[in-house]
Formats: sequence, structure tokens, C-alpha cells
Amino acid sequence: MVPFADSHVHLADAAFTEDVDEVVARARAAGARALVCIGESAAAAARAQQVAARHPSLVFHTCGVHPYDANHWDASRDTDAIRHAVAAGAVAVGECGLDYQYENAVPEVQRAVLREQLTLAAELARPVIVHTRGAEADTIAMLQDAGAQGIRGVLHCFTGSLAMATAALEAGWYISYSGIVTFKKWTDDDLMRLVPLDRLLVESDAPYLAPVPHRGTRNESAWVALTLARVAQVHGLSPEWLGPRTLQNTQCLFSLPESVCADAPVATISPIN
Repeated sequence: MVPFADSHVHLADAAFTEDVDEVVARARAAGARALVCIGESAAAAARAQQVAARHPSLVFHTCGVHPYDANHWDASRDTDAIRHAVAAGAVAVGECGLDYQYENAVPEVQRAVLREQLTLAAELARPVIVHTRGAEADTIAMLQDAGAQGIRGVLHCFTGSLAMATAALEAGWYISYSGIVTFKKWTDDDLMRLVPLDRLLVESDAPYLAPVPHRGTRNESAWVALTLARVAQVHGLSPEWLGPRTLQNTQCLFSLPESVCADAPVATISPIN
């Protein structure tokens, strides 16, 4: 059993209402040592906090506002919600970001909401979890500004360009891969190889994007092991080596307790060097 972290999972989603504790148990049995439960709205963040409270030392919660909901941003309500969540142990601000593919909010509004959340992340000394789609130029500009301010974060479920990956890495950010890398349509192995091993994360994005051979079904954290195996193959590594490495990366980015890595020692020198 390979130790791993799921750096991005929506356990607060309605898809898990009936069996979230069983889903967490299956993840633990599969090797999960940390699950970062995303609160992409104030309501989701409250549910994420409840899940984390039931599974201490395994599930860690976040709080933010997704770009889909940028039109509903209320500065007083939502900033207070994020501050309260962090006071209650939230490990990151997000999921936030920019999504111009779907017209849920105009780009100007999305950028303003993202800027406010980046400001909060800096104030609260928390990393940010960023969703980006169809907004490359603005995302790169945001990454550069955030990096200049010392704000850390991750581009989750990465399917972007070399320019975006480069901007993220130069800003000191991490890049996370999901089950998409197991799909037949995935063609960016060369770009994945360019991500340094100390900036690499894996995730489920459950209940979405189940990896092959489960594609089309409700995803869950236990199947991150399949994504990890594919990422390891691309890098020419074993899952047994890369799992603890990405676990340590997740622990480092989100300042999780060192105990999550206690039984998963990580080699200090890459076996491909």
C-alpha cells in the first residue's frame, strides 16, 4: 500500500451526503494519509469543517469562493467566513480562481473576487487553491503578482500551457494533476515531466474526473492511487517512491502536521538523478 495525499477533494459535495465517512474510510484503507477537503463556498466550507472534525489528522478543510459564484460574492460575509474558517483550522483559501469558459460571472468580477481572496491569503498566511480555465493571460498575471507578494498556492487539476506552468513554478507555486492524466485524450506527458518533483501534487477532484478504469462514475479519494501510478510512470519512477514525495509536498504546501508523513519516509535524492 503506497502512502499518498489527495490534495483536492470535494467531500462536502452533495454526491457524498449519504456515505462520506465510508468514502474517507476507503481512502484511508487505500493508503491516504491526508485529504484536503475543499470548501468552495461558505456553505461547503462549513460542511468541509464538519467532515474534518470527524476525521482528525486525515481530513483538512479549506474555505473560499469559486469563480462560478463570483457574482454572489459579499465582501463582508465572505471575508468573515474565510477568516472564521482559518481560525477554526482551515489550511488554505480556496477553491478560488478564474473561469472564462462558462459565463457565470464576467471576467472583471472574477478578477476582483480573486484579488480579494489573494489579499486574505496574504493576511492570514495561508496558501491559495486556484482553478483556472480559459483565462491564461489573466491567470499568469495573477501568478506573477502573487509570487511577488510571497503568496503561495497550487494550480489544481492542471491542464494548462507551458507558459502557465512556468509562471506558477517561478512564483514558487505547486502544480496538481488529477485523473485526467489517465484519459486517452491526455497528451501533455512532456509538460508533466518538466514539473519538479518537489512541486508536484496529485488529487482526485472527487466526485468529478474519476480515473480510468472508473471514468464516468462518481470519483473518490481512494482512486488517487491510479492517478499517482500514471504520474509516476510518466516520470519514470515507482509509485512507492512518488507517493511519499507528493504526500510530503502536500504537507509542506498546506502546513499540515508532520505526523501525516511519519510512516512515509521520502528519499532525499531522486532515483532518476
